Amino acid sequence: MSRGLAVLLAFVMVLFSLGTFKQGIDDAFQAITRWTYYPYRDMRKSVSLTPNHTVTLAPSPESVPVGGKDVVFGLEGIELATRLGATLHNPIASDDSSIARGERKFMRTCVPCHGTGLAGDGPVAALFMPPPDLLAEATRQREDGYLYSYIRHGGVVMPSYGPQVTAEEAWNLINYVRHMQKVSPR
Repeated sequence: MSRGLAVLLAFVMVLFSLGTFKQGIDDAFQAITRWTYYPYRDMRKSVSLTPNHTVTLAPSPESVPVGGKDVVFGLEGIELATRLGATLHNPIASDDSSIARGERKFMRTCVPCHGTGLAGDGPVAALFMPPPDLLAEATRQREDGYLYSYIRHGGVVMPSYGPQVTAEEAWNLINYVRHMQKVSPR
């Protein structure tokens, strides 16, 4: 009788453990092979992954930017241009190569608004508020840092050209404008 009881007990254990035993074998196989696929493998029915829902933190104010846009916190427009005009000085010597590089950049970037004669009569100027004459007395009196700030960060009429004009190109542009102001002032 004890032998019959043992067989019956073994049969009941096998009967109740078949589902979990198969699942255990499947889990062990996936753990060994690391082949875990989504139930649907085509792109029309696949499960989309959710992006991280974390907040991207701004860089520390003590960090030094290596490239990209110049960031001055809390200042915009005229206030920024005035502050930078008093503190920034042109680090690039105004030699023939710098003036030539500035002229090439001016012809590619600035002519649509300022025109080839730097008078603010470009083809785009007719559609919007015309930009100032770069050879006029008002522009000649501005500091180099002021012009640099307007080129890189924009101003009242001019949009920001920081992404299109690097810092070195901006200083070359200023050297070209200063050269043209000396050659043909208005």
